[in-house]
Amino acid sequence: MKAKLTEEMKAAMRGGDKPRLGVIRLALAALKQKEVDERIELNNDHITEILTKMVKQRRESISQYENANRQDLADQEKFEISVLQDFLPEAMSEEEVQKIIDDAIAETGASEMKDMKKVMEIVKPKLAGRAEMGSVSKTIKSRLS
Repeated sequence: MKAKLTEEMKAAMRGGDKPRLGVIRLALAALKQKEVDERIELNNDHITEILTKMVKQRRESISQYENANRQDLADQEKFEISVLQDFLPEAMSEEEVQKIIDDAIAETGASEMKDMKKVMEIVKPKLAGRAEMGSVSKTIKSRLS
């Protein structure tokens, strides 16, 4: 994934696509920061986690910008999300997410809210970067309550 980001950065530089180049550089900087801070070599799971976090931050910013009537900034955040999602695994359909949740609930025998942690431990690795974890959490809560 890191090599793909680097290649896309080079392509954006050659193509003169400055907005896309800026977002890719931002992502690479976040990856480099993580590597330096923790003194580790990032694998694809780490990269997916970081990019997913970046997308989540931008989604939160969009709602704040829209509440403040700053559509120009919200549009910029939406653009950045679209670029970042190019490097994330393909999103799962709602049906696929529901099946994974159902399977996890059946596997753990979860029947009440105190079992939510067990379900999330099974679901999270399977859905990381492929589904919005906030909505997954809400779905699990509604099933267990």
